[in-house]
Amino acid sequence: MNSYLFFGSIAVYLIGAISALIFKKKNRLCIYASFLSASIASILGIIFSFSVLFGNTFNYVSQGSTLLSYGFYVDKLSAFFILIISITGFAVSIYSTGYVTEYFGKKNIGYLGFLYNIFILSMVLVVCANNAVMFLIVWELMSIISYLLVMYEHEKKDTRKAGFIYIVMTHIGTGFIILSFLIFASSTGSFNFETFRGVGATMPPHLKDLAFIFALIGFGTKAGIVPFHIWLPYAHPAAPSNVSALMSGVMIKTAIFMLIRVFFDFLGAGVAWWGIILLIIASISALLGVMYALMEHDMKRLLAYHSVENIGIILIGVGVSMIFMASGHPDLAAFGLIAGLYHTINHAVFKSLLFMGAGSILFSTHTRNIEEYGGLIKNMPWTALFFLIGAISISALPPFNGFVSEWLTFQAQLLSINLSDNITKILVLFSGAGLALTSALAAACFVKAFGISFLGLPRSSHAEHSKEVPVPMLVGMFLLSSMCIILGVMPFYFIKIIDSISAPLTGVSMISIINFNYSIATVSTYLSSTPATISTIWIAILVFVVLPLPIIIYLLLRRTPTTKYETWGCGQPVSTGRNEYTATAFSKPIRMWLGGIFRPHREIQTTYSDSPFFKEKVIFESDIEPIFEKYLYDPVIRVILTLSRYMRIIQTGYIQTYLLYILITLVIALIYVGSGG
Repeated sequence: MNSYLFFGSIAVYLIGAISALIFKKKNRLCIYASFLSASIASILGIIFSFSVLFGNTFNYVSQGSTLLSYGFYVDKLSAFFILIISITGFAVSIYSTGYVTEYFGKKNIGYLGFLYNIFILSMVLVVCANNAVMFLIVWELMSIISYLLVMYEHEKKDTRKAGFIYIVMTHIGTGFIILSFLIFASSTGSFNFETFRGVGATMPPHLKDLAFIFALIGFGTKAGIVPFHIWLPYAHPAAPSNVSALMSGVMIKTAIFMLIRVFFDFLGAGVAWWGIILLIIASISALLGVMYALMEHDMKRLLAYHSVENIGIILIGVGVSMIFMASGHPDLAAFGLIAGLYHTINHAVFKSLLFMGAGSILFSTHTRNIEEYGGLIKNMPWTALFFLIGAISISALPPFNGFVSEWLTFQAQLLSINLSDNITKILVLFSGAGLALTSALAAACFVKAFGISFLGLPRSSHAEHSKEVPVPMLVGMFLLSSMCIILGVMPFYFIKIIDSISAPLTGVSMISIINFNYSIATVSTYLSSTPATISTIWIAILVFVVLPLPIIIYLLLRRTPTTKYETWGCGQPVSTGRNEYTATAFSKPIRMWLGGIFRPHREIQTTYSDSPFFKEKVIFESDIEPIFEKYLYDPVIRVILTLSRYMRIIQTGYIQTYLLYILITLVIALIYVGSGG
């Protein structure tokens, strides 16, 4: 049965891709053939993943040589990520049937539908590959297809720049991945992942360290951790919004999958400094990601920086888990890994929802600039509701899903008081303080994103003439909004599933220690004999029923009519959005507070009328210094360009010169061989 589901899903993705090309001249038929096929394939993927999560491992091995053989291995970890890909892919595919109509008469819809299906399929194959060579093939396929999707609107200069940065960074990451796989292959004599499992126990320490570093850089580049994140705020906004939802919500999670696979399954996560390094990088990524998001006024770039933040939060849980494993606390390691995995699915859901919300705003207003929004809730009430749910979820407020996974991450960090090493203990607790600050800044950022965009009065003709998006787009957002609530109110069901994933990796089942029925554990459960839990159901009842009840009663029983007056604007007219609070003004206090990091620059241009005492127009521009590009990547680029100019000396363009180079190389090789080297 699993074979039929797995290969059936692959076949339907391929059918959707081919159908998109066949019906490329019939836009409507092309949309339904390609995106509905992706929806059906995603449903098959959901059923298949649950069958593995609650059943047996799926293992398919081909017949062939060791190097060229291919196979699919789906354990509970792989099935969990297939579930994430499929749930998100299903909602985004339905959303796409409405969103893609924006490109009618402008772009080739068949080309987009083809790439879209192959993109989702490549992500599924990445988490199923059981051979290093096959993995690299499907990994490269995923990278190239995503690059082509980023370049879909290639006529724009910014899009071409984003695509170039993305393809360069992703191939740098792939180079480090190859190095890590070569180390594993040299130790096992095979490229099959089955031989990689547990190889860390027999590898020399220096090779283990190199494999860890190479894997961290390689997969960390795809995940978007600092300082390898620079491609992310360029590529995600440049892609179509339905693709952005998949890239940010799902694609970067394939890197998380492989980091967990390498660190726990291959290497054993038994070295303390690995976890410390990962924890430091993750904490910096989380904090800097949200800080830069606060300064953004491009809605999609703002969300892209929040991907850096949330990848950091996921890896905080993974890093804490690795520290506990190395310190001889596998039970606490399981707790940290559960927190990281739960935030993985939560981030996939609410970030895809937010990108779909941003795509809906772009669909209706044709601009990504938050400063040109305002009052959208009046014309786009359903989009506003779904975006608000995503904003509350990413801000980690109860009873939505982001709260649960960040709560578990905080609990895992507080459990560091069980560590014997005081320096490590202090470091983990400091990362907890950083996570608390990150959560506060995220809430502030989405108060800005939602409030400035949806509330108040329209600040441009784009916002004034906006209208609600087509029904399929609303259905896609509704599905993920529902998931945000379900994952937040009933996390105990999903934690039990995730426990079955973490148990083989850490050697301990948390369910055997703590009863998660209708509640989630608190840190005091480990510190005293009295179990302590927090009920998400009661929190939901409090938020959705108890708190609104007095307001509902008041509205039903009030008898005195309310008289509405125009808002007082200090004698100035308020019928336009000119006097409203802007996104720039909202973020200015934080920009000033953290000016040493942001290094803001502003420019004011004033135009006077005939009299020098009367200002006709004032133009204010403010930006922040791109620290990583300026101080890390630009110097490297300058060095490479300088070396390239010197290398051009040997590129004479004459075949005689190149033949001379070959002759010299052969002579040196013969001398080396003749000397017995």
